[in-house]
Amino acid sequence: MNKVILIGRLTRDPELRTTSTGTASTTFSIAVDRNFVNQQTGQREADFINCVAWRKQAENIARYCTKGTQVAVEGRIQVRNYDAQDGTKRYVTEVICDNVTFLGSKSSNNSSFNESNYSEPSSDIETTNLNEDPYANMGDEVALTDDDLPFDFN
Repeated sequence: MNKVILIGRLTRDPELRTTSTGTASTTFSIAVDRNFVNQQTGQREADFINCVAWRKQAENIARYCTKGTQVAVEGRIQVRNYDAQDGTKRYVTEVICDNVTFLGSKSSNNSSFNESNYSEPSSDIETTNLNEDPYANMGDEVALTDDDLPFDFN
């Protein structure tokens, strides 16, 4: 069984793309707090999980979520690989989202998006090749500081 449920906050704005056939895809990453503090630093740490959503759900995530938005993600873990421009084989582990629920106060849009309740697709969606690595422009290492995170660990 391959099932994952995560709650976290978006670490950056989602990136909306479409396939050549017009299918929308959104990539985003969420920071998920660990249940313990680091023994050396005394700080709470987080894991940064890459996620991918498809179709209307992808469009709604791109439309309504920004850096710092808290979401609950249900889906499955997928590992894929590709050959980088330098000839090395790269592996990408990501969560393929079946359901993304926007979390927050009652005054915010607190709703769950399934295939049945979507608005019409936006006409200003950028077309890109999804056979390329969606995280290729992030660099080999992502160096984050506490100032980059949309929330406080305390």
